[in-house]
Amino acid sequence: MVGTRRSLLKNDSSNGTGNDNINPDSFNKYKRVDLESGYGTINSIRPRQQFRDAIDHTMKDNRAMDMKRKLIDNVDHEAFEIYRKSDESLKSIKNKKIRKFYEEQNTRLDDWLEVDMVVSSLADDIVDSMNPQDPDHDGVAEDRGPLGTSGESLEPFLPEEEREKRRKSAKHVKWAININVIVNILLLAAKGVAALWSNSLSLIASLVDSALDLLCTIIVWTTNKLVGWHLKSLKKKFPIGRRRLEPLGILVFSIIMVISFLQILQESVKKLLPSGEHKVAELPPAAIFAMVATIVVKGTLWFGCARVKTTQVQALAQDCKTDVYFNTLSLLFPLIGSKLNVWWLDPVGASILSLFIIYDWAGTCLENVTRLTGEAANERVERKMMFMAYRFAPLVEGFKSIKCYHAGDGVCVEVDVLMKEETPLRRCHDVAETLQYCLEGLSEVDRAFVTIDYTDQGPTGHADVE
Repeated sequence: MVGTRRSLLKNDSSNGTGNDNINPDSFNKYKRVDLESGYGTINSIRPRQQFRDAIDHTMKDNRAMDMKRKLIDNVDHEAFEIYRKSDESLKSIKNKKIRKFYEEQNTRLDDWLEVDMVVSSLADDIVDSMNPQDPDHDGVAEDRGPLGTSGESLEPFLPEEEREKRRKSAKHVKWAININVIVNILLLAAKGVAALWSNSLSLIASLVDSALDLLCTIIVWTTNKLVGWHLKSLKKKFPIGRRRLEPLGILVFSIIMVISFLQILQESVKKLLPSGEHKVAELPPAAIFAMVATIVVKGTLWFGCARVKTTQVQALAQDCKTDVYFNTLSLLFPLIGSKLNVWWLDPVGASILSLFIIYDWAGTCLENVTRLTGEAANERVERKMMFMAYRFAPLVEGFKSIKCYHAGDGVCVEVDVLMKEETPLRRCHDVAETLQYCLEGLSEVDRAFVTIDYTDQGPTGHADVE
């Protein structure tokens, strides 16, 4: 071919003088005809490269279709529904243990359906995003796939019903927190006016309680706003988000409540001592009205917040429940003591109530501390992660380990996948990353980590921390 090229150039030498300088027109002609070296027409992709790209693209498509078929198409999505018991069937079961068994079975089926929904919705787009397209071969992927277009957000690919469900949940959380803030401000203002007008110590105590409620609610409101505050500068500082602020806010909330009721317990014990003031407590009408209003308002908020299953709103529900109990018994004990002329009934009731509330909030405090320190997820969440692993069984040889633990409200999942030793890196990557994204598509999961292994022997991949 070298000889052909040189003869071509010589035959096209200018003026026939034997000058070996290359004529531009002749060089362009050479570029058009020299197809064997890989050149086609001017400014076009070489035919060989085009051919190789077409083959590579077809192979990638075939691999992607094979993954989708095994994950989505070859699955009977209604296989487990035959085991579900309807509400009518459950009500007809008289034996409580048997009824509880079937209720738990329905819960597991719900979890399976959620896992199936996430895989069926996300896997298609995740697999399509594994091989970004660069049609003009300039080194920049013009088509980064669905995940690249969405900024790696998974929500756009979920079914509309699921997205609406999650939007409603977020909206309910926002409303619950905002309403609690407004109600606590109004109660604090009303009790402040009543306390100044009546000069009642009981009402002043209730005023302090409302002030603490407002402080705690503001802590929850602030952490909720900070978590949802998306700024590029904060993305660098907090690369995985700030969701752990929520349990930290609840932790501070719990500590404040425990310390406050320790003070009330201390004052109640002082009154019971021989050196204490042994007077029958009497409540003025303003104090009675303030407590009744608090019971009604907080009771309504309690039932409303109890339906929203997030840690922050559940903490607000617990606070409302505490206020209902505290104000109800703080109203009943003095009234009964006043009627029966029993001075010790009020401090004894306050002591018992304070101990109960301290125990309740100390449990909430300990729960958040253990979650922040890496407590294992409960059995239901672990089963759901195993359901997800089971969905990927057709693509892998097995699973070496699955770990699921808290890092705040959400959980982190570590999965060690077994693949054949000769499996290409490309396939290992696609399977592992698809599983990772699908895990993170579950509402409980904050972060998923998937590693690949070729043997079920040897270390698990993490050092043992003493």
